[in-house]
Amino acid sequence: MKRRSIFPHMACAALALAAIAAPAPAADDLPKAETILDKAVEATGGKAAYQKIHTEISTGSMSIAGITGTMTNYKAEPDKVFTEIVFQGIGTAQEGSNGKVAWSNSAMQGPHVKEGEERDLALLMARFDSVVNWRSIYSKVETVGVESVDGADCYKLVLTPKAGKPMTQYYDKQTGLPRRVSMTVATAMGEIASDSTLDDYRKEGEILSPHKITTNAAGQQFVITVDKVEYNAEIPASKFDLPEAIQALLAKDKK
Repeated sequence: MKRRSIFPHMACAALALAAIAAPAPAADDLPKAETILDKAVEATGGKAAYQKIHTEISTGSMSIAGITGTMTNYKAEPDKVFTEIVFQGIGTAQEGSNGKVAWSNSAMQGPHVKEGEERDLALLMARFDSVVNWRSIYSKVETVGVESVDGADCYKLVLTPKAGKPMTQYYDKQTGLPRRVSMTVATAMGEIASDSTLDDYRKEGEILSPHKITTNAAGQQFVITVDKVEYNAEIPASKFDLPEAIQALLAKDKK
């Protein structure tokens, strides 16, 4: 049984005063963002382990507003991705990228070709080597402070991609693992602030990855639960072909 303070209000007050009195770490005292990002590579498996991987299939579920759907995500180097979520009684939602065209298609919203900043973010997320080769993706990375994420002290980094808006990422000071990602997401409905927390790290093969991702955006909470990750499984090239509805949109735009 946990012991409780006899004077909990005094303990809280003391902690608050200590936080106020303690000096914030100076920029010169913070490790460089480059060092933190490289440590994250090692903490999750190491560069050599990542370089052995050429495809990835993850299966699990996504829940939103009490509705849960089965999810399958396919990825292949260098930048191909296809995700399908099947919601019982509602329909199927898909999105993907063939490395050039990023798109989405759902029973609720229909087919959509991503453009501008929405496309930039989708192509960035489709990069298969983004963890290891982050230097080829970001034009600037910097450590801006230390903040707590679910009780863990984390280094706060701001990463500016070569294309798209900056994003904020939080890395656990002790383990080096990514704990949270905050960004502004461009969508067909406008810009949306998104905050994702990464939990339940488990090892699949040589790679340590989060198996629960909780995202808060647009007043909704999305929870992705990963059941299994399979590396280097054979994925038919046709899996990343553009759906007919997307091809029709592209053809229409050319007219």
